[in-house]
Amino acid sequence: MAQNYDQFCPVAMAAEILCSRWTIVLLREMLAGSTRFNDLRRGVPRMSPALLSQRLKELEEVGVIGRQPVPGEPSVSEYVLTRAGEELRPIVMAFGVWGQRWIDSDLSLGKLDPGLLMWDMRRNLNCNPMPKRRCTIEFMYPDAPKTQRAWWLVVAPGQDVDLCQVDPGFDVDLYVSSDLRTMTAIWMGHDSLKKALRGGQVKLTGDKQLAQNIESWLALSPFAKEKSALRSA
Repeated sequence: MAQNYDQFCPVAMAAEILCSRWTIVLLREMLAGSTRFNDLRRGVPRMSPALLSQRLKELEEVGVIGRQPVPGEPSVSEYVLTRAGEELRPIVMAFGVWGQRWIDSDLSLGKLDPGLLMWDMRRNLNCNPMPKRRCTIEFMYPDAPKTQRAWWLVVAPGQDVDLCQVDPGFDVDLYVSSDLRTMTAIWMGHDSLKKALRGGQVKLTGDKQLAQNIESWLALSPFAKEKSALRSA
């Protein structure tokens, strides 16, 4: 945990639990719906497995999360937020809102991460306007590191959206090509998808229905609607 502030003030006491490295980001992942260790790792890829285990143990000890077996998989556990953990939701969201409003977008766009971008896309995808069949969408980032240039989202009725970094072997319905900065800027609400399509920064090839409706199914970051206070100033 964070250092001991030796103060009875509830702000200081809460800071001892919440202000250690990675804790708020880990809670962001849990509040977004990740419950299994491997899924949490995908949301915090730069956090070592050992540190992730340590933070989960610490949060369990103070009653912010609990651990329970997965039905039908007795050897697998998942981590769930307790009532105390759920009450952190507006606090963690407020962190994101403040960051969106008061941190220069050029600073955030200097920390590009295709894995985190695609993981966010995968869990926020709006499947309702998509065809009622399996759809495979390949995202291509030519400027990303070689091992992170291609990503596949597989959407099938009644199933969780699957994110693959290895070709799943299905016919691709839609190819989406963009540089990583542009797609991240769109996802974060700093740029417009419609504008990027018109300017050729984003290119769509394949199924016309998926291409025409991309703005309806490619849901943006939960913070994308927050306007920058720096720009308005």
